[in-house]
Amino acid sequence: MLSEQTIQIIKSTVPVLEKHGTDITKRFYQQMFAAHPELLNIFNHANQKQGRQQAALANAVYAAAQNIDKLETILPAVKHIAHKHRSLGIKPEQYPIVGHYLLGAIKDVLGDAATDDILNAWAEAYGVIADVFIGIEAEMYREAEQQTGGWEGFRAFRVERKDKESDVITSFYLKPQDGKPIASFKPGQYLSVKIQAPGEPFTQIRQYSLSDAPGKDYYRISVKREDAAPDKPAGKVSVYLHEQVNEGDILWLSAPAGEFTLDLQDARPVVLISGGVGLTPMVSMLNTLADRHPERSVTFIHAAQNGDVHALKNLVLGTAGRSPQVNAYWCYSDPTDRDKELASYHKEGHIDLPWLQSIIPSKDASFYFCGPVPFMRTVYSLLKEWGVAEDDIHFEFFGPSGSLEAAEVS
Repeated sequence: MLSEQTIQIIKSTVPVLEKHGTDITKRFYQQMFAAHPELLNIFNHANQKQGRQQAALANAVYAAAQNIDKLETILPAVKHIAHKHRSLGIKPEQYPIVGHYLLGAIKDVLGDAATDDILNAWAEAYGVIADVFIGIEAEMYREAEQQTGGWEGFRAFRVERKDKESDVITSFYLKPQDGKPIASFKPGQYLSVKIQAPGEPFTQIRQYSLSDAPGKDYYRISVKREDAAPDKPAGKVSVYLHEQVNEGDILWLSAPAGEFTLDLQDARPVVLISGGVGLTPMVSMLNTLADRHPERSVTFIHAAQNGDVHALKNLVLGTAGRSPQVNAYWCYSDPTDRDKELASYHKEGHIDLPWLQSIIPSKDASFYFCGPVPFMRTVYSLLKEWGVAEDDIHFEFFGPSGSLEAAEVS
């Protein structure tokens, strides 16, 4: 337990963290990677370059400081991060390294304002927070290893099939090389894939949502090839998977993880809304509902630029065709002439509230959505405008988490 004095000191630093948090986390990563380059085998380099990881850590530190006297309120966020840590293979012995360089970054950025009392208070608080993470992650490691079909660390899987789903998305069907059973998962969860690409000094680990229902003898991931753009480099792992990995090759996977999962106990209607490659966890949820709860009403809505980049469309149509309670709708922002000729979509432009209200029977439903952050901001804003209860709104960030509410206001 933290002393009252430590709690008050930590809370007094909240305004400083709000102002300088990202500067602190940038400095933290610079110093830590310089001293421990082996940790570059774990972290996503693209998120580092784009500043997403620094911003996510700054938000996490800020939230911890705000709630240092009631850490139970941030347990959902802790569990979300802990799932990522378990899937990456973060170990207890790495926490003191992080603590050392986080404190050093606070001192560097704040200078004389970082008094001994502040640094000592943060050292004490970090120890408590780290112990929470270590305890939760230890249980997650046990569950991952001891469950039926489970395993420790990364396990070799063979690419059984490689199917091109659209101009930019390819599915990989993965079976264990050892021929033994595989762990089940909850619809919405993801796998971590570890790659050692030729010419790269570090391994690369990426999370990809499982895009089929559990209970099969394979895992399926559907990966978007991230090509270079003016504001970001090409995705090393996604391009490697698309261009270099073929049927028969081996990929190394950690056991399924993730907190963004479908509630199978709720009997109310479900609305699944996706943008771009964000449809992958939605398809897993859709297939699971069709297989296990065919009586449950499902509205599946997908937004894409056009039919050329719309992946898994025929699979979704097949599920809807054999499931009377499933209705699927497409929204294309820039349909091709062929899309228009075939009338292969339901709305042109972007998702808006009148259209949602015209195709969703009732707002008394569970809403799940995933896609690019601007897309999710829009969907979140529309659902709130409609008056959908906060407890019925569920979403997943690809990459470091953010705040849709904060983004919406700013």
